[in-house]
Amino acid sequence: MQVIGHRGAASLAPENTWEGFDIALSVGADAIETDVRATSDGELILIHDKHLDRTTNGEGLVQLTPWSVVGELDAGSWFSEEYRGAKIPLLRDTLARYGNSTHLVLEIKQPGIELRVLEMVQEFGLIGAVTFTSFDFPVVQNIKTQLSAAKVGFLTPDISDENIMQAVEAGMNQICLPANAVSQELVSRCKQLGLEVRAWKVKDAEVMISALKAGVDGMTVDFPHLLLAELGRQAK
Repeated sequence: MQVIGHRGAASLAPENTWEGFDIALSVGADAIETDVRATSDGELILIHDKHLDRTTNGEGLVQLTPWSVVGELDAGSWFSEEYRGAKIPLLRDTLARYGNSTHLVLEIKQPGIELRVLEMVQEFGLIGAVTFTSFDFPVVQNIKTQLSAAKVGFLTPDISDENIMQAVEAGMNQICLPANAVSQELVSRCKQLGLEVRAWKVKDAEVMISALKAGVDGMTVDFPHLLLAELGRQAK
């Protein structure tokens, strides 16, 4: 069962920062999940929201703001004063820093940048160390069509036969489902169809334990240390 730090370790440090990634890895997470968007001048960066306002001291749309501005923002003090000065990372710097030491799950938040993300991962020789995911099916379909060897996962809140079969027919490796909605029967069916199942939206320990009992292959959590403890894998 793969323990994936959600945006790093979002309960312990500011999301989508190297500070959070380092904490997730220090406690023993198997992988880091993060979000990819592009600035107005095309730099691929790690941030979840369309707007800068929630997780930085900046404001406005990410895609309308140049990297020269984004790169100077404080992405940590909103979480706690301890993290004042934390920065929004560039994707390329993150691949260089972590790509050879852990698995990275790149959720593409901005349709249209997916092939640039794929190309950058290829340039670093990290196809085997990355999973590409998106809630936008054409995004992950585009990546899989471009490179069949790429590992791709379809994120969906809608657990329907149509979505499951769409993922199977497109050659997806993984389907990513809300943790509070997975069951042993559903997970077993997906696996029989050749899909790994990753659970997301793990809000508390009760949901986490329920998803574990369902037999998911991986779980994206804000609190990787708690999941590791539940699995009997001593946090480092």
